[in-house]
Amino acid sequence: MTTNPRIPFELASDRKVLPPPQGKHVIVHVVVNVENWRFDHGMPRKLITPPHGIDSVPDVPNFAWAEYGMRCGMPRLFRALGERGLPATCALNAGVIETYPRLAAAIREMGWEFMGHGLHQKAMHTEEREADTIRRALDLIANFSGTRVRGWLGPGLRETNDTPDILKAERIDYCCDWVLDDLPTWMRTKHGPLIAMPYTLETNDSVMHAIQHYASVELETRVADTLAAFARERDLGPRILTLGLHPHLVAVPHRIGYLEAALDMLKARDDTIFMTGAQIADWYQSAEPPRS
Repeated sequence: MTTNPRIPFELASDRKVLPPPQGKHVIVHVVVNVENWRFDHGMPRKLITPPHGIDSVPDVPNFAWAEYGMRCGMPRLFRALGERGLPATCALNAGVIETYPRLAAAIREMGWEFMGHGLHQKAMHTEEREADTIRRALDLIANFSGTRVRGWLGPGLRETNDTPDILKAERIDYCCDWVLDDLPTWMRTKHGPLIAMPYTLETNDSVMHAIQHYASVELETRVADTLAAFARERDLGPRILTLGLHPHLVAVPHRIGYLEAALDMLKARDDTIFMTGAQIADWYQSAEPPRS
């Protein structure tokens, strides 16, 4: 009997030791979340609470907080990753393509992998027709990029009981909502196995800065501490270190330097490899094919 209907429980120390890709034991997955916060809706997260607890639409200060990231944060992320020649996976609200066409084109020019992230920054369990929303989001990105996306990250990592089944039916290869391991694992769906891809709530700027309110240096500190722990666990095989990034959080002036320092720390090591979600999925499927 298990409380998890999708992924059987397994101790990390009991898992098969997987061959590290290109001999590198730390797989770094940079995920940049680019989201469409709609001006005529309530904001999905608030930096400033409203006076007297009474919400308003438009919510100008909180909308502007997020849009600063789109205007000023994204160019900083393009530079930080581009100057270092590092790949990234872009978790894209598909509505960005229509609302911010210049930004969407710039992401495409960077050559980042696109990953589905809903239409707007709205949790999937609040969508009246979830399957239609997922299909529309995937179609919009495919038509824009010329490539069908292979991965999915739910807005807020939220799902319904049907989400993995819908994703597999739409030919998605991996889903990042289940943050329960340092390696990919196989998830059950009605339509066959789906890869549960490690994401992160720990080296994630949204959690660190918008929820836990840590100092700007926290990301660099956590990356260093994570690397130290992974080094002690090297006998267990490779591990994935995901950086969950949002332009309005990590790419503000007082934080971007710490992200750059963390990237330089990772890039300088001889045991790290930067991979996109699809590259990790291909490596994992080859190293540990699903059981029939």
